[in-house]
Amino acid sequence: MATKQTTIDLILGHLGAAGDVSAKKMFGDYGLFLDGRMIAIVGDDQLFFKPTEKGRTLCSGLKEVSPYPGAKPCLLIPREKWTDTDWLARLAGLTADEIPLPKRKKKREA
Repeated sequence: MATKQTTIDLILGHLGAAGDVSAKKMFGDYGLFLDGRMIAIVGDDQLFFKPTEKGRTLCSGLKEVSPYPGAKPCLLIPREKWTDTDWLARLAGLTADEIPLPKRKKKREA
């Protein structure tokens, strides 16, 4: 089952309180980014946050499952938490704080 655009719009709307958020279509799913850091995946209309120490503390009791076969386990965020703007923004911020910025690709010299 593919992720609906309405799902992405809903999640991004509630994540907006965390800062500069965006979604990028990747491999049939979506990557969610906060300030340039990939913090979550949305696949099959489910929200998966990258597990971090502080994120796990905030999400104690939530399952860690793979968002797709072969992927590392992520925190599966239940739908009822998607609209808790304060909680979701806090999780996003805590997660982004522990994820390094992606390395810039070096330009190839001709």
